[in-house]
Amino acid sequence: MSHVSSHSSNGQTPLRTVQVLGGGSAGSSAHVRSLAAGLVARGVRVTVCAPSEAERAYGFGDVGAHHLAVPRSSDPASVAALRVACADADLVHAHGLHAALRASLALSGRRIPLVVTWHTRGYAEGARAHLLRMLERRVARAASVVLGTSSDLVDRARTRGARDARLAAVSFPLPRHPEPFDDADAERARLKTRAELGAVDRPLLMAVGSLQRHRGYDVLLDAAHAWMALDPAPLLVIAGEGPERAALQRRIESEGLPVRLAGRRDDVAELLPAADVAVLPSSWESRSLLAQEALHARVPLVATEVGGIPELVGEAAELVPYGDAPALARAVERLLSDPGRRAELKDLGSAQAASWPTEDATIAQVLSVYDELTGAV
Repeated sequence: MSHVSSHSSNGQTPLRTVQVLGGGSAGSSAHVRSLAAGLVARGVRVTVCAPSEAERAYGFGDVGAHHLAVPRSSDPASVAALRVACADADLVHAHGLHAALRASLALSGRRIPLVVTWHTRGYAEGARAHLLRMLERRVARAASVVLGTSSDLVDRARTRGARDARLAAVSFPLPRHPEPFDDADAERARLKTRAELGAVDRPLLMAVGSLQRHRGYDVLLDAAHAWMALDPAPLLVIAGEGPERAALQRRIESEGLPVRLAGRRDDVAELLPAADVAVLPSSWESRSLLAQEALHARVPLVATEVGGIPELVGEAAELVPYGDAPALARAVERLLSDPGRRAELKDLGSAQAASWPTEDATIAQVLSVYDELTGAV
């Protein structure tokens, strides 16, 4: 590494960075953990300002970062805590819109560079959509550099007034659980998981993500009607929790759908390899964690052709228009009846996953941005 600023061995003070994380999706939290580990290993001082529950789940302290508990709130006390944390920083890096807003408030009046990574985009309707646009504009203009995790997020940041917006290299966060040692172990684990989920003699479809309207689960339930005619009818398991749970459960029961809501699960890395097909029906995604996990685990994927999905998966998934339940149903049915195509998608998925940025590439990009902004030679 030629990043002089990141090393203290040449007598220079190490670069001091603060990473700010709000609620933190699984993707952004895992990214910050990976980033913190890589930066610390290269001699950078890292403080992670994040809620205590994020530290418990992701262990930023375990990789050598200093964790400072800052709640996910824009109240004056949280901003003041952040302001103190950033007082001696050379650079602040915020992840997500709300974290970026708080960081920009904490840095007001200071000449400390602010890097913002947009991992995803917000969802709002009516008056709240106007507020969201204002928030995006404020954050885009406050940032020295905006890193977008997909090309359309980079474009969005530019339309919101970002001075400098670039495509972020984001590595796939490998599951923190050990993977089975050999094929026999993997197959035993797969059969055990299928038995637990109730899919012993029938195909298993898996969707993962918070139960919110933009995830497209209403369309997925429409598609499930078509699968009831199959023999045997596949079981669709949706892992996730959220405000749409009650409405989805009512539909599943009243329409007699072969669907099970599995709630929030922390063992998706074990659940997913048991599936015959993974399904991603969202209205928008950037670097979908489910898509990455499915391709990495060699699980054929049917996904909506939205946001950053096409550039993430390439030719390694079946893509359908958002909101088109018949197209979604047909794509899944075709895969279930075509073992050859499933095998082809598994191999394409492995090749695509191997093309994604490595952790080293991600950290090298971030360090080069830091060096640029802190005037390192």
